[in-house]
Amino acid sequence: MALLEIKNVTRRFGDFTAVDDVSIAIEAGEFFTLLGPSGCGKTTLLRMIAGFDLPDAGLILLEGKDLAQRPPEDRPVRTVFQSYALFPHMTVEGNIAFPLEMSRTPAHAMRAKIDEALADVRLTGFGRRYPHELSGGQKQRVAIARALVTHPQVLLLDEPLAALDAKLREEMQIELINMQKEAGITFVYVTHDQSEALALSHRIAVMNQGRVEQIDEPSRLYSFPASRFVADFIGTCNLLEGRVSASSDGMAVIDVEGLGPVRAATSTLMDVGGQAAVALRPEKIAIEPHAGRSVPDNHFAGTVTDQLYLGDVTVYRVSTAGGRRIEALRANSDAGRAKLFESGDKVELSWPVDAGHLVTG
Repeated sequence: MALLEIKNVTRRFGDFTAVDDVSIAIEAGEFFTLLGPSGCGKTTLLRMIAGFDLPDAGLILLEGKDLAQRPPEDRPVRTVFQSYALFPHMTVEGNIAFPLEMSRTPAHAMRAKIDEALADVRLTGFGRRYPHELSGGQKQRVAIARALVTHPQVLLLDEPLAALDAKLREEMQIELINMQKEAGITFVYVTHDQSEALALSHRIAVMNQGRVEQIDEPSRLYSFPASRFVADFIGTCNLLEGRVSASSDGMAVIDVEGLGPVRAATSTLMDVGGQAAVALRPEKIAIEPHAGRSVPDNHFAGTVTDQLYLGDVTVYRVSTAGGRRIEALRANSDAGRAKLFESGDKVELSWPVDAGHLVTG
C-alpha cells in the first residue's frame, strides 16, 4: 500500500474546477513532483494534502487513513512555502523551535532536535542569527529545517526555489536531493519548472487543467510522452502533426504538412486516416551540410533561419521548402566541425524511425 493515496479528488470554486477527479499513489521515501503550468491545480492539490483546503469529492489517505477530519496541525505533514514564512523577530533557533513548542516537546529534548535540524541543512553555527542576516538560500534551508524538525511523514514544498537566482536554485536542487535522501521522508514538490522537476524527482505527475496527463519517471516522461501536452510541456519538442497514411507492425507513416511523409516507430497499429503526431526532440535530429551515404529513415532539406548559441550546444531553426519549421540541436564539440551554421545556410536534416515518439492525445 502506498504511503499517501489521492483517490478521485475533485475541488471546485464556483463554476471552476481546479482539481478534476485526480488519483495518485505516492510511495514512502519518494521524491514526487506535481508539475504543470499556472492554474493547473497543483497547488490546490497540495493545500488539500496539507489540510488548508478540503476536497468536494474523493479521499486523501495517509497509511490508509482518511485525513478529512484532521486539521493541518494534527496531520504528520509539514509545508515549506515559496515565501519561506519565517518569523522575522525570531532567531534561526527560535524559528526551528516553534513547531516543537507547539507540539509541547519537553524543553530538555529540544536542544538536541534543533542542533540535529541545523546539521541536516548544513547551518550549524547559524542558530543565533535573524532571518534578515541570511541569504535567500539560507532562509530556504531554515524553512526546511523547521519543517523537518518534528520528523513528519510527508514534506510538502510549494515552489520553494522560485524566488532564488539561477545559480543558487541549482545549488539548492542538489541540497534538496541530499536532504531528502538523508531524511528518508516523502517529499511532495510543486513546480512549474520542467528542468527542476526532471532533476529532482523519482516520479512526476504532469497536470493540465485540473487533471493528471501522465505519471512517470523523468526519463520516460521526456522520451515517451503520453500526450501532445506532455510532449510540448516537457523540454523542447518538435510536434509533427498530420494524417496517418500507412500503418504496419512496428511503424506508421504520418503525412506532415509542409514536410512530407514521416516514418515513426509504434507498438500498436494506427488507424489509417486518423490524426497523430510525432514528438521529436531536437537532439535526435542530425543536421549536416549534406547527408552521408547511409541516410537514416527520415531525410529532409531546409534552410537555417535562426540559431541560438548556448556554449556547449547550438539550437538551429530550419525551414523546409514547404514552410515547416524544425528545431535541431548539435553539440559544438562534434568531431570534424569546421564552423557554425549561419542563417541562410542550406542543410539536410535526418533522423531514424525510432527517434520520434507517436502521440495521439
